[in-house]
Formats: sequence, C-alpha cells, structure tokens
Amino acid sequence: MISTLTGIVRFVGLDKAIIEVGGVGLSVSITGPTSASLNLGAQAHLFTSLVVREDSLTLFGFLDEESRTTFELVQTVSGIGPKVALAILGSHTPDSLARAIAQEDIKSIEKVPGIGKKGAQRLVLELKGKISDFGGSGRAQTHQPVWREQLTSALISLGFTAKDSDTSINEMISALAEDGVDASRIELSELLKRTLQSGRRS
Repeated sequence: MISTLTGIVRFVGLDKAIIEVGGVGLSVSITGPTSASLNLGAQAHLFTSLVVREDSLTLFGFLDEESRTTFELVQTVSGIGPKVALAILGSHTPDSLARAIAQEDIKSIEKVPGIGKKGAQRLVLELKGKISDFGGSGRAQTHQPVWREQLTSALISLGFTAKDSDTSINEMISALAEDGVDASRIELSELLKRTLQSGRRS
C-alpha cells in the first residue's frame, strides 16, 4: 500500500495534484486546504490512502496522519464513500469534525457537499465514541488500537472498502473471542490471514 509520497509538485488544481516521484507523475486527489498549501515546483510530502476499485486505483493525499486516519474512518459509515469522505475533510479538520460529532452538531456536518441531513445523522450515530477531540492536543484521536489500524490499512490496500474491512475485522475478533483468544496478542500477519478467510469485499 502507498502510505506516503515525497516528490516535486508538477501540477496543482483545486481537487487534484500531480507529484513527481522518481520520474513518475502520480495523480493524487486532495482537498482545497491541501491544494492551497502546495507550491508548483516545490517538494511536497503527503500521507496517502489508496482506494482500489474494479475499474480504478485512486490515491488520496493529506497533509498529516490525522487527516488520513479520519478519511479512512468516516468511510466505515454506511453510505459514505471516498469522494464524500474527501469532501468532509475539505470542510472540517479532524479535530473540528470530532467536536461536531461529540456535540451532535448535525448542521455543521450537513453543510458538507454530498452528505445531507441523513448522512450527517448517520455519521454522528456511527462514529460517536470512535473519534474524539482531546482539547489541548488539537488532534483527533481514534480509540482503535494500532494493530487494528494497521490491519484496516492492509485490507483496504487489498481491495476492501473501509466499511467491509471494519465488518470483517469485527467478525474475526468475535470468532477469536469465542475461542478465548485476545486478538491483540496475535501477529499482524496471522490476523490478516484469519480476516481474509472470513472477510468480504463489495
């Protein structure tokens, strides 16, 4: 999976940039705030998320790890795909989104293009408790352990949607729990193998 990019900015648009890495220009979908921070001809470093579909490979780029993590997390909400997730990150920083969810501020979320009132309500309902703002840090934090985030990233790179990977991981954890096994004590490669055996892809 492509997790980061460091290269020269060859093109910058409102929602897309081309970053040249090792002589190859990679097209990256970005938010407006990210676009504003990039300078043509200058070096850029982006945290990326690769979304795999049957007919496309789309790379999404962010200025920090928190934004990428939030981008992947909001896609676990039913009805929210990568385009809407990117729009959310274009309108909210990770911490402002965390505050809106914690305070059930539907109005600020439904202003995001393509989400609407029902989508905003689902976002609050499904993410409350998964994402929170810890004030002084100024960053959104997820309550997911590191191994689970790594497993989610691995599944997404193999073609799973964020929602399907979340469902498959939950099923795998439940199966282990029935056998009295703690998933956090198992090697990541073994967890991936077990999740793929029972997993699903859209």
